[in-house]
Amino acid sequence: MATFTSTLPDDLLQRLAEYAKKLSLPKNKLMENALNLYLDHLKRAEYVKSYRQSARMKTYFWSQKRG
Repeated sequence: MATFTSTLPDDLLQRLAEYAKKLSLPKNKLMENALNLYLDHLKRAEYVKSYRQSARMKTYFWSQKRG
């Protein structure tokens, strides 16, 4: 596993510490879980966007074929 170093705003670091304590997780594990969830969310958003574009293209294609 690689090491990653970053800076965070104080308020975000405080929230991270609070939730890590509340959930009894190390801060790095909480950040790893949060980042995985966020990246999964972005991937789903890309899929939804491509699906919508595909649906619009199909609608456009069929409207052109009829007209």
